[in-house]
Amino acid sequence: MASGYLTTHVLDTGRGVPASGLRITLFRIAGTAREELAQMVTNADGRTDSPILPASTFATGTYELEFEAGAYLEAAGTPAEEPRFLDRIPIRFGISDPDAHYHVPLLLSPFGYSTYRGS
Repeated sequence: MASGYLTTHVLDTGRGVPASGLRITLFRIAGTAREELAQMVTNADGRTDSPILPASTFATGTYELEFEAGAYLEAAGTPAEEPRFLDRIPIRFGISDPDAHYHVPLLLSPFGYSTYRGS
């Protein structure tokens, strides 16, 4: 049984605060299929309250985190554009080690974002 797990968090770099209340959906990708595995909302620290993919369901493969940035930015009072420059941000990544902790954070502003494999 795998002992790895996946976590994420979101920092609002435009305002210099954790992105609280941002909805995140996790998908497993297999060929052209995209299966929803989890949906969570970030807490006051910009993190999910538990791993978005815990050890009990962790497996190697291709995944995608989809961050609902537009709804978050709207709720945070960021002036709206029509359409908003960033709305949903998909980050597709691979998990190759079944026993590792994978951390995929999002650094977000109204007009840009970045990510990396964290620890």
